[in-house]
Amino acid sequence: MKNIFASLFGILLLVAGFLIGTSWQNRQETSGKNTDQDQRMLRKSPGSDSPQTVAKNDRFTDHEVATINLFERAAPSVVFITTSNLRRDYWSRNVSEIPRGSGSGFVWDEKGHIITNYHVIQGADKATVTFADQATYPAKLVGAAPEKDLAVLRIEAKDMDLQPIPVGASDNLRVGQSVFAIGNPFGLDQTLTTGIISALGREIESVGKVPIRDVIQTDAAINPGNSGGPLLDSRGELIGVNTAIFSPSGAYAGVGFSIPSHVVDWVVPDLIEFGKINRPTLGVELASPQVMRRMGMEGILILEIIKGGAAEKSGLRPTQRMRNGSIVLGDVITAINGEKVDNRGELILILEKYKPGEEVSVSIIRDYEPAEVILTFDSMR
Repeated sequence: MKNIFASLFGILLLVAGFLIGTSWQNRQETSGKNTDQDQRMLRKSPGSDSPQTVAKNDRFTDHEVATINLFERAAPSVVFITTSNLRRDYWSRNVSEIPRGSGSGFVWDEKGHIITNYHVIQGADKATVTFADQATYPAKLVGAAPEKDLAVLRIEAKDMDLQPIPVGASDNLRVGQSVFAIGNPFGLDQTLTTGIISALGREIESVGKVPIRDVIQTDAAINPGNSGGPLLDSRGELIGVNTAIFSPSGAYAGVGFSIPSHVVDWVVPDLIEFGKINRPTLGVELASPQVMRRMGMEGILILEIIKGGAAEKSGLRPTQRMRNGSIVLGDVITAINGEKVDNRGELILILEKYKPGEEVSVSIIRDYEPAEVILTFDSMR
C-alpha cells in the first residue's frame, strides 16, 4: 500500500509541475508579444505610408500619446534640404559640387511643392530634398520672397504619396499655447521639439531687409538646421515656419521665431504662380531713410517716377534738378488710404494689403502743403 500511495503522489507532483510550467510559459509568450507590439509601435517608420497610431496604455500618458501620434502624422511631410554650389576647375575645366548648407522644409501640396526659408537656399546652385524614409529628390526653385524669408521648391515625386501638412489659423493664437517643431537641427533629421508660444506680434528683419511683422515667438528648441521646418499646434496644423533664433552663440537660447501661417498662406500661392510676391507698386523710386532724417521730414520723398507707371498716371511729382543747379523737391508720401507711412518698410507692408488694379487715396505733401491723389496700383515688374 505504501508503494501505491508513493506512486500516486509522484504522479500528482509530475502533473502539477507540468500545469505550472505550461501556465508560466503562456504568460511569458503573452508578455513577450505585448512587448514586441509596443516596440513595433515605437519603431514604426515616420515615413511609412500609413503611420500607426499609439493607443493609451500603462507605458504612455495621454499627453505622450497625443505627442507621439502628432509626430507620426506630421513626420512624413517634413524634409531635409541640402544645398551645394557648382565650381569649375580653372585648369581641368571639371565641375565639382561643393556642399553649401542645410535646412528643413515641408510638403505644401501633392504637386511636389516644398516650402522652406529663403535663406536656406540663398546663393545655392543645387538643392536636394530627403524624406523621412531616405527617399531623395533633386529640387528646382519655383519662387522666392526674400522680404518674407520664404521660398518654394518643387520635386518630381510621382512614385511617392506626398502628404501635405494642413494649414491652420495663426490669427487667433494665444501665449501659453502648446507648439511642436519638427526639423533637422545640425543635420539630425526628424527631430521633434516642444514648447509654448512665449510671445506674439514680434517683428524681425528679413533677408531682404524688410520687416516681417506678427512673428510668433516660441521657446520650443530651434537650432541651425531647423530653418524652414513647420511649427505645429496641438492638432498638427501648420501655424508657422521656423525661421530664426535669438542667440549670442548661434545655438538655442530659449527664443525662436516663426513666420505666421497667415503670411505663408498668401505668399506661397504667388510664389508658385508668379515666382515672386505679386505685390502692387506705385511706380516710384524713393529717398533713403538717411535723406529723410537729414531733411527732418516725415514720410517718404519721391525721387523718380517710372515712365508709364501708376504714379505718373496719377500726377505724382518727382524730385527735379533745375538748370541753375537748384533742387525742387518732389511729393512726399505720408499715408495710403489714411494709413500713415513713416518709411519704405512701412510702405511695403501697407502695399501687401492691396492687389494690382485697386484704387487708393495717397496723402502727400506738395510744396509744403498737404494734398490727396487718387492712384490705381500697378503690378510688380
